[in-house]
Amino acid sequence: MRRPIIAGNWKMHKTVTEAIDLVNRLKRDLYDLTDVDIVVCPPFTSLSEVAEILEGSNIALGAQDFYWEAEGAYTGEVSPIMLKDVGCRYVIVGHSERRKLFFETSEGVNKKARAAITFGLSPIVCVGESLQQREEGRTFEVVREQLMNSLKDLSEDEIMRATIAYEPVWAIGTGRTATPGQAQEAQSFIRKLLSEIYSDRVAQLIRIQYGGSVKPDNIVDLMSQDDIDGALVGGSSLEAESFIEIVKRALTRT
Repeated sequence: MRRPIIAGNWKMHKTVTEAIDLVNRLKRDLYDLTDVDIVVCPPFTSLSEVAEILEGSNIALGAQDFYWEAEGAYTGEVSPIMLKDVGCRYVIVGHSERRKLFFETSEGVNKKARAAITFGLSPIVCVGESLQQREEGRTFEVVREQLMNSLKDLSEDEIMRATIAYEPVWAIGTGRTATPGQAQEAQSFIRKLLSEIYSDRVAQLIRIQYGGSVKPDNIVDLMSQDDIDGALVGGSSLEAESFIEIVKRALTRT
């Protein structure tokens, strides 16, 4: 069975003081869980302080985004070397908010995924359709395009460093969640597509998360699906109690 992975994407929330308070609580209450990979992704301003608190713990540090160049005249950007230096192990790439609000393309996501792997980070590569695209029956078409172009030129060894996150745009921050069946259908499609791109072995080993209004009361049903290996959690990762409950309930997967 693939090892579950639960990642909290804090987005543009938490001051440094608030971030310290939250991770101290997570570290205290989740210290004894060894059968799940736990990741927190604070804003850039809190990465250094959070890294110090999490050092030696069972909770890994991730970033929410970065630019694919190692260094240069890119005002306002953060490089993969900087993320690695501060203690990050993971980085989210291609989140739907980046694609929608900041016009990121799958080609750009591909550059970030390849740069992350080159510099020793594990990318969480996000794909997912909008409500209009789903209603038009284009879910598989959109997910195929995003996945194929986002993973372009990644070898089998390289893709094994990545996690895929299926996050239907219509379920992010809306309170609407894909039913377990809808999520499973899309994630089964992703796994079959990975088998086509790479091999059955790779497809069966890669973890695929679900993201989109994940809460303590729906995580068990989501995790009971064959092709859902974890969650990319947004709003529910901002409160210690809800994120702790999600992590613990995720381990009830059958």
